[in-house]
Amino acid sequence: MSEYPHDLAALRAREFPWEARGDAIHFDHASVGPIPQRARDALDAYGLKRAEPHRLGMDDFFPVLDRARTLVGKLVGASAGEVVLTTNTSWGVNLAAYSLPLGPGDIVLGSQGEFPANVYPWMSAAKARGFTYELLPLAGTGPDVAAVLSRIDQDPRVKAVALSWVSFWSGARIDLGAIGAACRARGIWFAVDAIQGLGPLVLDVRTTPVDILSCGAQKWLCSPWGAGFAYMRHGLVAALEPPAAGWLAQASSGDFGRFLDYDPAWHADARKFEVGTIPYQDIVGMNEALALLLELGPSRVEAHVRAITTELLDWAQGAAGVRILTPLAEERRAGIVAFTTPDVDGDSAKLRAAKVTHSVREGAIRLSPHFHNTLQEVEVVIAAIGR
Repeated sequence: MSEYPHDLAALRAREFPWEARGDAIHFDHASVGPIPQRARDALDAYGLKRAEPHRLGMDDFFPVLDRARTLVGKLVGASAGEVVLTTNTSWGVNLAAYSLPLGPGDIVLGSQGEFPANVYPWMSAAKARGFTYELLPLAGTGPDVAAVLSRIDQDPRVKAVALSWVSFWSGARIDLGAIGAACRARGIWFAVDAIQGLGPLVLDVRTTPVDILSCGAQKWLCSPWGAGFAYMRHGLVAALEPPAAGWLAQASSGDFGRFLDYDPAWHADARKFEVGTIPYQDIVGMNEALALLLELGPSRVEAHVRAITTELLDWAQGAAGVRILTPLAEERRAGIVAFTTPDVDGDSAKLRAAKVTHSVREGAIRLSPHFHNTLQEVEVVIAAIGR
């Protein structure tokens, strides 16, 4: 039973009017999240200013980015100075792969089953920088955490671990705290792809040992494409060199009257890792979406999502011919419920006919509800598939 304290009907009417009308049931946040009305309004207003630049004022530039860093910091428990604004998860992954001090003789541990955005950058960096990138076999439908911990403990060549918090295809969730603590104890870097975890789960980097975390905001954070961020632990900001340089990464970049002085000194905070002009309009939309999540309360959102996914899993356990890929234990899942049926394509078509937005990934139906969905919508899913 959800203990969500908010009036869902009012929330949906205000922020997702199409949902209140019954246009669709969106259970596909693992692919793309809907943009709340407040963010749409902000995008429209900013888009008008951008189309007619004489409307733009100073508050429409750097203060937009400053607010984004502050909001992201509140969401993950970081300081604004530890937040790098990016355009997607891949940029943050590349930041880790190319800035961490890795070279010949070093091993970076990953896992089979990772989304390509958390594989190809490491493969490319390994080729360019000479380290070894190793993908460990899966244990069931998730990374083999025991094998990762064993290698961290026993293999001195392991210098970094790069894993997704939550699997995009199975919904299996790793224990960030356990892996992060083991890495920290051995002086091993821990890089995390958080795009499928942040939003349905609460994260506080003050208590969870993570060195670099990457997250696109277009899925569970209900933001426009082109908005994302990375977190870099404070101690690394000064120690690491940016893998790419941009004209706003220098401390002197705020002085628009002295561009030709060419002072290469970086910003003292994570802005040194930002490359070029950030897409302000996308960040404007992200700011409003993050503000909504923070108003609702990340812990309450997590509890609400858990109630919905538990309802789905309870049905799936008793449904004829259904094989669940998502771990049943609460601590090993997030917002994704993935399962196969004897007729995945047919059951997916039934869901589409019932106006339930979802995905099929790796041969399984993937459902990913969020803060604005209801337990009543689970009944529509169950009625559509039957079994």
